[in-house]
Amino acid sequence: MTALPESTQTKLGLVIDLDICVGCHACAVICKEWNTSGYHAPLTDTDPYGADPTGVWFNRIHAYEIDREEGNSQTVYFPKSCLHCEDAPCVTVCPTGASYKRTEDGIVLVDEDMCIGCKLCSWACPYGAREYDITEGVMKKCTLCIDKIYNENLPEESRQPACVSTCPANARHFGDLGDPNSDVSKMVADRGGYDLMPEQGTKPVNKYLPPRTRQMQPGEIAKQDILDDASPEGGFLGWLDNVLSD
Repeated sequence: MTALPESTQTKLGLVIDLDICVGCHACAVICKEWNTSGYHAPLTDTDPYGADPTGVWFNRIHAYEIDREEGNSQTVYFPKSCLHCEDAPCVTVCPTGASYKRTEDGIVLVDEDMCIGCKLCSWACPYGAREYDITEGVMKKCTLCIDKIYNENLPEESRQPACVSTCPANARHFGDLGDPNSDVSKMVADRGGYDLMPEQGTKPVNKYLPPRTRQMQPGEIAKQDILDDASPEGGFLGWLDNVLSD
């Protein structure tokens, strides 16, 4: 089994704003394009234009419809990828040491030369973030585009994950969540950013920003209503945990 580093001072990760994600799937598409030609190349697709397409995707966008008593509904888009957890069960369960967490930046990676495709990491991950590439016979996952964020041939403003740089709504943000003075850490503090499924004890680095409360126009569904009514037990966050754990 693989040991995790005791701690990483730098914690590179994503902050995703659920208030403005429009579910356009641009992050998923650019992620697929970048990784098909980059660090994890290739990413397998089987019958992509057929009736039963399958393939390897590191970013997935879930859509949930919330029904209202008045007969209206609200769609909530929820992007999800590897959360680069501090206490990553996918790392400690790996029998070969192929899954590991980097001490220099906290990114969780897979060494494909050591991976035997046993899928234990995918069973251990509570977020379903691991992808098995059937053609290569190994597990693959989000790398935070390490071949892009550390590429000194790129302008500094371009050294961010592909999903962040392509988001048309600016709903995705990248930075050091281990630095309380970083822009992403301040954003989390100001907006009440939260961990996905904190009861799992994995301490994910990636954070989510909940929908804001704002003044509604006539006929609109207030996002505060979603926060209050989506789940009778836990509001929006409780409802979200319930649907993602089903």
